Amino acid sequence: MFEIYLLAAFWFLASVISTIIANRVRISMALMEIIVGALIGYIAFRSGNLGKLSLDADWMKFLAGVAAIMLTFLAGSELNPDSLKSKFKEISIVGLVGFFAPFTGASLVAYYLLDWNLKASLLTGIALSTTSMAVVYSVMLEYGLNKTSFGKSLLGSCFVNDLGTVIGLGLIFAPFTYKTLVFIAVTILLIFALPLLTDFLIEHFAYKTAAIRTKWILFVLISMAVLAIWSGSEPVLPAYIIGMILAKTVEADNFFIRRLRTMTVGFLTPIYFMRAGALMSLPALIAAPFIFILLFFTKIIFKIFGLYPVIKRFKKHKKEKWYYTLLMSTGLTFGTISALYGLTNNIITQEQYSFLVGTVIASAIIPTLIANKFFLPRHLLTEPILDDQAPEIPLRRRKTEYN
Repeated sequence: MFEIYLLAAFWFLASVISTIIANRVRISMALMEIIVGALIGYIAFRSGNLGKLSLDADWMKFLAGVAAIMLTFLAGSELNPDSLKSKFKEISIVGLVGFFAPFTGASLVAYYLLDWNLKASLLTGIALSTTSMAVVYSVMLEYGLNKTSFGKSLLGSCFVNDLGTVIGLGLIFAPFTYKTLVFIAVTILLIFALPLLTDFLIEHFAYKTAAIRTKWILFVLISMAVLAIWSGSEPVLPAYIIGMILAKTVEADNFFIRRLRTMTVGFLTPIYFMRAGALMSLPALIAAPFIFILLFFTKIIFKIFGLYPVIKRFKKHKKEKWYYTLLMSTGLTFGTISALYGLTNNIITQEQYSFLVGTVIASAIIPTLIANKFFLPRHLLTEPILDDQAPEIPLRRRKTEYN
């Protein structure tokens, strides 16, 4: 236990440092945690101490997994289905194009230019077709865009994009069995029963029993994650659906959702983002930079050329169009999950896995940095971001509800 506590203290110290640096250089905290995690992983590798980081330890994987689930749930809870009816056409078209354009492009590049076999090429297309709900929602939350119509459109499109990835991975590689039918049936049942059960729990126990709503949410999310894994699906998918189901309930109590965000951002996501960065094999990318660069630009180019003309139909402001496009070009959770699935099932090699994960993590960092630096839609912010010279910016900029 001593080693676990010591290592946990180290990671949270790194998180504190990441937050301070992110505040000073004015980039997203989530991105800085990924960058710091990558640097820690590289230093540990060069010094022969990578194993001491316990990146594959059960407790690390559990915390990172719960972080992804909670972030996805919180993102889903921002999307009240009633408020999205008017945006159905937009999020459907943008989300589907965001999946099919890079999937097609990356698969063809891997097959014809890299000479990877058909299965590895299709897996590459799946891994690079994703967008990063975790990064996008964290950035939305940090700037207060999650409450805007623009932010809800972006989050909805991300969901459709990643849903396409999950379905594509299942149709191409995962067998459709009775377990899949059980998972679908339980999910449909939950759509009708969960709001009623949750409202009953809140009405009779919420203000009499400590944190019972948080315990209930965690129970439902983790239970559905267990069912998803058992059925061959991904645990973050039901989390998003559950968030949307409970969006009206969550809207009724702002303090409750603030507490969930504090727990998620303060305790869980530092482990998730820094572990993701540390898992990136910088030596493998440095040894063969051409493949990494080719895959990275394949994803970004096909995302941009596929999405930008479509997004222009729905967004007229120049910064909104580019910000929307660039954040849809990110990748992290489903990309790494898809790559790991391919490695575990011998669809891709360890070297191919490193290239895919490196590309996915780079796509989480670079497009978001560019988007926030040059295309941040400041006119949508509830509080304007002050000039760099303003000494009070760390206090006034914080539109998050982390505390």
